[in-house]
Amino acid sequence: MCEDRIIRRFAGVFILISLLLAWLVSPLWLLFAAFVGLNLLQSGFTSFCPLERWLGRFQLCGCRPACRNHAATGTGESS
Repeated sequence: MCEDRIIRRFAGVFILISLLLAWLVSPLWLLFAAFVGLNLLQSGFTSFCPLERWLGRFQLCGCRPACRNHAATGTGESS
């Protein structure tokens, strides 16, 4: 799990970079900014954020891996 500030910082940097690339290279880079915005919107509704899972998996920026349920880890009761 990550702090929300870290996710917002990454999103802000990604959007600013895509805007700069859209201005300097090609307007198609605006699609990347739209992707980041849509991902932020869906994560607000579903609480699923791919960046948070990626950062947690590699334990970057102080993020921890997401907890798994007992069935996935094999620690549940077996019959």
